[in-house]
Amino acid sequence: MPSSDNKTLSLCFSGHRPENLPGDGNTSDIGYRMLISMLYLEIEESINNGYKVFYTGMARGIDLVAANIVLEERIKHPDIKLVCVIPYEGQNKDYLPIEKLEYSSIIKTADEVICLSDRYYPDCMRERNRYMVDHSDKLIAVMKNPRSGTGMTVNFARKKGIDIKIIDLNTLSPIY
Repeated sequence: MPSSDNKTLSLCFSGHRPENLPGDGNTSDIGYRMLISMLYLEIEESINNGYKVFYTGMARGIDLVAANIVLEERIKHPDIKLVCVIPYEGQNKDYLPIEKLEYSSIIKTADEVICLSDRYYPDCMRERNRYMVDHSDKLIAVMKNPRSGTGMTVNFARKKGIDIKIIDLNTLSPIY
């Protein structure tokens, strides 16, 4: 919902890694393509409802996918902003080469990059997720397992009282 007080509305994303998405994140899988279409629709609806700032945690999977969708939407809506919240310097060191390339491209074209730590530590991902929720009015989560980092982010967002939209991978089924 748009705010009545001229506050800039923001949202963040949370979701699983490619191996926990339909078709293991394979772009030719119909379930994966359906998921991406749903994510596009949610982002477009949010833009139409006045959301201007989009936070991504830059993890493999949904974070990178959502960031690319926002960058694509920014062509049509130059007033929206992408903010990359990196939990620690070198987050992408274990990514596949294609993911490193995608990560680097997103970082270069983002409106802002926030790095929360110069090194990895055990709670850095949780701290990144809290940071994003603390700076957002809405969370779009793509989730299969509520006992995951995404599930914890959803619970934190509920406690914070922000709007939550969950794309439930357990009920996602292709229509033939």
